Amino acid sequence: MTTHATTAPSVSHVHRDDVGSRMGMWLFLFTELILFGGMFIVYAVYRFRHPAEFHLAAGELDVFVGTVNTIILLTSSLTVAMSITAIQGGRKHLTLALVGMTIMLAVAFLVNKYFEWGHKFEIGLYPQSPELLARPNGEILYFGLYYMMTGVHALHVLIGMVVLAVMMVSISRDTITKDSYVRLESGALYWHLVDIIWIFLFPLFYLLH
Repeated sequence: MTTHATTAPSVSHVHRDDVGSRMGMWLFLFTELILFGGMFIVYAVYRFRHPAEFHLAAGELDVFVGTVNTIILLTSSLTVAMSITAIQGGRKHLTLALVGMTIMLAVAFLVNKYFEWGHKFEIGLYPQSPELLARPNGEILYFGLYYMMTGVHALHVLIGMVVLAVMMVSISRDTITKDSYVRLESGALYWHLVDIIWIFLFPLFYLLH
């Protein structure tokens, strides 16, 4: 009597829905764009109503600091994009270095923003301060939008740093490899969004006097 034994495949394949993951990330980014788009519309409406006051208030901001932060974020977008190329080539250590560099650039951005905000607080230009409340309504609105929009952006920078730190842990544990790097792509996309938002914030607050 002959018995037929069924043999299980020796290699198990883990199903990954890369297309679904990418689509989910793009949908999430779209909701973020709606959030900031709404704030940009509010800014445009108030700027149209108070052009002179917005012009005066914008003169209080340091264009040099804003420019430095713009360069920092543009460089960080470059390093995170390079990390994707590095992981595709199987260069794990280079990928870790590039993601780590992106996080350090994010820290530099937040440090600059901390000192910029700190200076504004020192001279009394902060929400509900007597100095600011004594100014025309348009300037009060300008600085209210400035703190709200750059503050929400800074929060996104912090979230992006956490996301990239998690990516570093996954890379070091070989959860993210040259054969499976969609999570790193998603993290990089989020970071590019952070950069793009700042590209709009910078001219609106620092350049359009």
